[in-house]
Amino acid sequence: MSASPARPRIDPRGPRFVAGITAALLLAVVFLSLTGASVAALLLLTVLAALFAWGAFAGAGRHPFGLLFKRYVRPRLAAPAELEDPAPPTFAQGVGLVVSLIGVILGLVGLSGGLAAAAAAAFVAAFLNAAFDYCLGCQLYLLLVRAGVLGRSGRVGGAA
Repeated sequence: MSASPARPRIDPRGPRFVAGITAALLLAVVFLSLTGASVAALLLLTVLAALFAWGAFAGAGRHPFGLLFKRYVRPRLAAPAELEDPAPPTFAQGVGLVVSLIGVILGLVGLSGGLAAAAAAAFVAAFLNAAFDYCLGCQLYLLLVRAGVLGRSGRVGGAA
């Protein structure tokens, strides 16, 4: 077995910071959608989908909000007790991407209620992470690794 290059470990407070900003923006999407500002809701959810894609493909440590955390917040905090593997939060960004893309597609076909429902589901996940440090996407990642569907690298069917 060849060892893959280790990903740099990340401060676990970074994904929580990202989730807090994301939760606030998703709540705005839900509000806009429910108050009849469907175009604004669709545009904001599309931007959030792009940000989820950035986090999913570039990695949780390179998400734009994560970079804000790294540059402006982390220097003002004590060092974390330990660093974490970026694979679960990166996978969670992919889950957010799928959910938000479903909302965008539903919004594009005129189902603003579906857009609101997708944004609300993503909001719940982001809020749980931000407020309680419970990452649903990370838990899904761990379940898939244990089931052998994902390797520890995050590739479908890959070996650790």
